[in-house]
Amino acid sequence: MFLVDQPYLSDFLKHTLREYAIPVVNTPAARGMGLLPGTVLLSETEAIDCVRANPDLPLYTTSENAIGWIAEHLGFSGLPARISLFKNKVQFRQLIQPLHPDFFYQAVPAAQLGALEADRLPYPIVIKPAAGFFSMGVYRVAERSAWEPTLAALAADMCRHQGTHPAAVLDADTFIIEECIEGEEFAVDAYFNAAGKAVVLTILRHAFSSAADVGDRIYTTSKAIIDDNLAAFTALLGQLGALAGLHNFPVHLELRHRTDGALVPIEVNPMRFGGWCSTPDLTALAYGFNPYLYYLHQQKPDWDSLLTGKDGKLYSLVILDNATGVPPANIAAFDEHKLQARFEKPLEFRKLDHRKYPVFGFLFTETRVENQAELDAILHSDLKEYILPATE
Repeated sequence: MFLVDQPYLSDFLKHTLREYAIPVVNTPAARGMGLLPGTVLLSETEAIDCVRANPDLPLYTTSENAIGWIAEHLGFSGLPARISLFKNKVQFRQLIQPLHPDFFYQAVPAAQLGALEADRLPYPIVIKPAAGFFSMGVYRVAERSAWEPTLAALAADMCRHQGTHPAAVLDADTFIIEECIEGEEFAVDAYFNAAGKAVVLTILRHAFSSAADVGDRIYTTSKAIIDDNLAAFTALLGQLGALAGLHNFPVHLELRHRTDGALVPIEVNPMRFGGWCSTPDLTALAYGFNPYLYYLHQQKPDWDSLLTGKDGKLYSLVILDNATGVPPANIAAFDEHKLQARFEKPLEFRKLDHRKYPVFGFLFTETRVENQAELDAILHSDLKEYILPATE
């Protein structure tokens, strides 16, 4: 059963829902998502009754906006409590403390940030909302002198995003300060099956333009990335699942592979894979299987077969966030044709309303390893060359 909600639903997922007769809860939000005629719809009452009759029913949400519906209607299932373990970053750090007992973190009410004894913090640190989404309000503070300027930028950031997401998705009342985790960053789409076993559906390396970058510009998957990390990441997920008691539960895990070899979770996004139908749809484009169906049907990827012929190929999700510094109202359009011409094999472009969302769109690409330069170029671009200014 699927719960669909704003901000986005891909055509790939819409066709999956209809063609495989996957029930979708007919919430007011779902009625505004452009579901295809013939999609199987369950009334909210029917959906609640289904979960009551089968508490282990596999459930998937396309957006964390749907968490509120689960909290309101499925409290009897225990699902809201398991979601909170991950969605609330403070609870998450408490949950995984047995894995990294010396890891520094501190929860601080927003109203008390200015009075915090900043001299005592173990720089470099990261500060972010206790509940957040899409790198909103996430800042790396390299040293003490950057603390006050960061608080000012953070306040402005939260003001811009105020009211854009439910409190369960973006919580500006409480922040978590934690030590920086050095090392390569990865994202993993996975699920825990009915027996509680972790099944990895994709692994992506998250590239950054600099040590100070906390953005989401590029995620890349490849045969080498999966081969090198599948066993270790599956084992880590198994530890997380055991701590939280998970089964029939999809997740999007973000972690760092520290320089000493340790795998340190950054966060786990519950009840979904990558947001905006991004990473699961890239998986389908790259490897030819449908992650949504694999979760619902309890299937495990045959990676030896799926990765055959994939040597030397990089599959990337490029998130075209508005890094131009130009206010959205002053931008008439984004030239996606000029952008795609810079890539050797664009697979799909998804355009968004840049006045409504903080991104111009999503680009899925295939790149030869020897042409890594095209990914490096977009990673460092402020995208100004692709915008058309609004005329007076």
